[in-house]
Amino acid sequence: MYDASVGLFVPYLRNLSALLDKGVAYAEARKFNPAVLLGMRMAPDMYDLAQQIGEACRHATVAAALLADREPVALPVLEHDMAGLQARIATSIEFIESLPRAEINAAAERNVFFRLKNGTELPFTGRTLLLTFSVPQFFFHVTTAYDLLRHAGVELVKKDYLGRR
Repeated sequence: MYDASVGLFVPYLRNLSALLDKGVAYAEARKFNPAVLLGMRMAPDMYDLAQQIGEACRHATVAAALLADREPVALPVLEHDMAGLQARIATSIEFIESLPRAEINAAAERNVFFRLKNGTELPFTGRTLLLTFSVPQFFFHVTTAYDLLRHAGVELVKKDYLGRR
């Protein structure tokens, strides 16, 4: 459970941070404000880049906290600026890495409840939360962030998404 949660979330959050760095470098080389990238969206009813990053961080921290039977960290307010998003990613990584391996590993059959933004609680076991909800949600938002940057012209390749291993 630990490897399938912390072991996935942390490296891909680091990759997401590196994607943002490439977005900043791209904007600066073309002499436009990098914050312009943060408002991009794939469709009018989808979250913009900043919100995609915010949701990736939220799903990773809440899932890890639920598995460890802890309260999730209070993430910095979602700002539409690169420094604020980098701080959000860094806070997420620091929190997730601080959680105890043994408690996360013991969470597979424990009942947990994921609270949606509207207050609705969804019941899961630790395993079903991770495998059927949190990991897919996390990767949806990370992938969409990658796609938005790539669509904007940022020179990214699959290795940037997957990370340098």
